[in-house]
Amino acid sequence: MNKKLAGMCHIAFWAFLFFSPLTYWRGIGITLPHYLMICMQPAMTLFVFYLNYIYLAPKFFVPGKHRYDLLINIALVSVLGFSLHHWMNFTNEIFVPNYQGNYNVFETISYVVRDSINLAIFAAGATALALARRWVTADQKWKDAEAARTKAELSNLRAQISPHFLLNTLNNIYALTAFDTPRAQEAIQELSKMLRHILYDNQQAVIPLRDEIAFLENYVKLMRIRLSQSVEVTFNTPSDQYTGKIAPMIFISLVENAFKHGISPTEPSFIHIDISVQGYSITCDIRNSYNPKSSSDQSGHGIGLQQVQSRLDLLYPNHYTWERGVSEDGKTYRSCLCIDTRE
Repeated sequence: MNKKLAGMCHIAFWAFLFFSPLTYWRGIGITLPHYLMICMQPAMTLFVFYLNYIYLAPKFFVPGKHRYDLLINIALVSVLGFSLHHWMNFTNEIFVPNYQGNYNVFETISYVVRDSINLAIFAAGATALALARRWVTADQKWKDAEAARTKAELSNLRAQISPHFLLNTLNNIYALTAFDTPRAQEAIQELSKMLRHILYDNQQAVIPLRDEIAFLENYVKLMRIRLSQSVEVTFNTPSDQYTGKIAPMIFISLVENAFKHGISPTEPSFIHIDISVQGYSITCDIRNSYNPKSSSDQSGHGIGLQQVQSRLDLLYPNHYTWERGVSEDGKTYRSCLCIDTRE
C-alpha cells in the first residue's frame, strides 16, 4: 500500500470515529459545545493510537523491550480511562437534563475498566500495525539488497564471459597462424563479427534468439576453419519466424565445451548442435564424441560451465533443466539445456 492510500485510509477511519457520536442523537438534537466535549473520547483514542504507532512501539516493542512497552501502556490507558469516565460524567451533568451521575464504586470501576479496555485495544492495534510496517520495510530493504547483489553478480559474470571466450578463440587463431595464414585471416574476420555481439548485445538483459543463434553460427564457422574433414559438425536451428528472447551468451560455453572435448586428433569425431523452440521453452541440445582431456591438460579449468550454472541460477531460477553426462558406452557426451523464458 502506498503512502497516499494509507493516509487516506487513516483519515477516513478517524473521520468516521469522530462523527459517529452524531448518529446517536438523530431526531433529538445536539449543540456544538456538547458535541465537542463528547469528541474527547475519540480524541483520547486517537492520542493513544498514534502515541503507540509513532513512538512507543518503534522505541520499545519493535526492539524487543516488551516489558517497558506494556508497563507504559497499562499506566497510560488506566489514567486516560479514569479521566475519560469523569470527563463524560461532567459533560452529561452540563448538557443532559435531570442527569443522575452518582455512581457507586462498582459502577465507577466498571465504566473505567470499559474505557481503559477500549483504549488498550487501539494501543494493541497500533503496535501490531507498527510491527507490520517494520516487517514490510525490512522485507523491502532485503529485496532491494538482494536485487542489487544479483545485479552485481550478473555484471561480474558478464565481465568474465568475454575474456574467457576471447582466450579460447585467440588460442585457436594462434594455432592457425602457424600453418595456414589465409585461414587465420578468415578466422579473424569471423571473430570481429562476434566481438560486435559481445560489445553490444551482451550488455542487455535479453536479446532476440535469432541474434544469439547468429552469434553461435559465427563461432561454429570459426571453429570449422581449423577442423579436418574427419569431424562432422551439424547445427540445426528453429525457423527465422521465432521472435522470442534469451539471455545473451548463455549457450556459448556449452558449444565451446563440445569443440574442446568432442574432437579427436586420430579418430572420426562429431558435434551435433540442435536449438529448438516449443512455446516459451528454448532448448539447446548438444551431442559430441567424447574425448576427454588428459589429467595433465588443465586449460580452461571448467570456468565456462561454472559461469553458465551461476547465470542460470540468477536469471532463470527454477525455470530451467540442464541434463549433461557421458553415455553408457563412454563414447558420447550430451548437454541438454532447456530454459522456460516466461517472466
